[in-house]
Amino acid sequence: MFRIKSGVILLNMDFITALSIGLIQGITEFLPISSTGHLILAKEVWSVSVTNSLAIEGILHLANTLAVLTYFWGDVWILIQALVRKLSRLPTNEKDLTLLYALALGTLPTMIIGLLLEETSSKYLQRPEVVATMLFFGAIFFMYAEWRYYLNPPQALLTLRRGFMVGLFQSLALIPGLSRSGSTLAGGMLFGLSRFEATRFSLLLAIPITLGLGVKKLLDLMSTSGSVDWFPIAFAGVVSYFMALLAIHFFLSFIRKYTLWPFIWYSIILACLVSYVALFV
Repeated sequence: MFRIKSGVILLNMDFITALSIGLIQGITEFLPISSTGHLILAKEVWSVSVTNSLAIEGILHLANTLAVLTYFWGDVWILIQALVRKLSRLPTNEKDLTLLYALALGTLPTMIIGLLLEETSSKYLQRPEVVATMLFFGAIFFMYAEWRYYLNPPQALLTLRRGFMVGLFQSLALIPGLSRSGSTLAGGMLFGLSRFEATRFSLLLAIPITLGLGVKKLLDLMSTSGSVDWFPIAFAGVVSYFMALLAIHFFLSFIRKYTLWPFIWYSIILACLVSYVALFV
């Protein structure tokens, strides 16, 4: 997720910078690699000076939410209908209800822990060395998930307990550098879901979290002073939306056939680059 120290605003943001930020956020948010790690490198390479991160974070999170809603609109519509039918005491497909409840339970840990630790994270964890460390340990975690997956091929179905446990893994991504999509995917694999089903659940689980973050950042913006250059920020949001759609489609196609190993090695390389930036740049 895109995080910048609180109270900072993008200063003199041009459309090239907006394009770059939108590309990075859209491509990396839903792949099992850390968007935070990429953005730290990008800021160092471009020497980006930022004021008002609230507007940027809000717009990019809402753009990513819209991308998932667009891609999975058929599934989302079925879940909405299941909720309405349940509230109306009409017959409802139990599989749809299980998915709906699992998403609700999976959202709770991140929502609660995120609210409790937001200030601590912004003060102490938004550092390149933390990101590099978590990128490396995240890669080790993905290795373990792949090893367990190889030894015990998945046979489980999604349950409320599994949804909640995947939500606990999602809360680990509150530490910058650990991919949200990667931690939930690996968590789902460890609890017996296939790579594809774990990925699908992970992407649907992103909807309430990214939506909540986007709305919160824009509400926080209303309590701050200072002008916001909305045109390039909106442009970054549009770019992020379309790139997120492509990334989601690519990853779902990829994970049907292949393992997480390319992303594991990529994360290790990125951890080394972020470490280099933290120590020598």
